[in-house]
Amino acid sequence: MSNSIVQYVLLRSDLLKELGWSIGALVAQACHASTAVLHLYKDDECTMQYLNDLDNMHKVVLEVPNEESLKKVAAKLQENSIAHKLWIEQPENIPTCLAIKPYPKEQVKKFVGKFKLYKATLASNKEQ
Repeated sequence: MSNSIVQYVLLRSDLLKELGWSIGALVAQACHASTAVLHLYKDDECTMQYLNDLDNMHKVVLEVPNEESLKKVAAKLQENSIAHKLWIEQPENIPTCLAIKPYPKEQVKKFVGKFKLYKATLASNKEQ
């Protein structure tokens, strides 16, 4: 069953493209959210199965365009009792990322299916 369990991480693309955050800062946001949700739901059956097969964890990082979109997803997940962690970076108090606890893919893909895989493009790469 562990092969069908996936963790989705939704990361704001505007942080890099418009607000000038570094790729390292974005990776840190995804790590914070993922770690936090795994800790919050450490006793959940799917989370335990996910963590019992560390070498085969399946994580999908998707991009959402901005803060408003991220908050809408969080609200939709809340409405449908889908466990997640909205990461709010401090001290700036900026929602940056959302991680859904590990679930069977079929159970959560309808909530994230419209988003694309996160693709980081740097302005400096475009100029070369």
